[in-house]
Amino acid sequence: MATTRILFSGFGGQGILTLGQLIASIALNKGKEVTWMPSYGAEMRGGTANCSVIISDKMIGSPITSTNIDILCAMNIPSIVKFLDNVKPGGQVYVNSSIVKEPIDRTDVEAVLLDATNIANKLGNIRVANMVMLAAFLQKTDLFTFGDVEEVLHQRFAEKYPQLAALNVDAVKQGLEALA
Repeated sequence: MATTRILFSGFGGQGILTLGQLIASIALNKGKEVTWMPSYGAEMRGGTANCSVIISDKMIGSPITSTNIDILCAMNIPSIVKFLDNVKPGGQVYVNSSIVKEPIDRTDVEAVLLDATNIANKLGNIRVANMVMLAAFLQKTDLFTFGDVEEVLHQRFAEKYPQLAALNVDAVKQGLEALA
């Protein structure tokens, strides 16, 4: 892996920034160079939110990832509208198909559709849709393993919220099953 540029985008409250932080933490645990840069509207929950994560084997010159995106994780329609054209040819677009019903109209990118919100709802907590989407990274990239995900989720949640750590791990497992 040389450098991977990832953009996460959706509504505030969908766990966009948390998803980016988790992937950045996994990369740091693996000894990679990482940047994480959040961006969100003043209204927070319900407004727009996105963050860029750059993972590299070498020093990163700039944390900005608005163009030449390798992976776009889009949790809503405005994310597709705003960022799809910035994904480089041959890139990947992970789409929350519970919300985004329109087909991806680019043939030069790989679209991975995942019914993330509905899967999270079946688990009893719609807020873990971001963890369901994390499954796409596990299936489609070699950035990290399921064990890496479990480790960072337990680091983040296990001490204060052990049930939340277990729910998040289960959400990733459900996402993987849906993609199988």
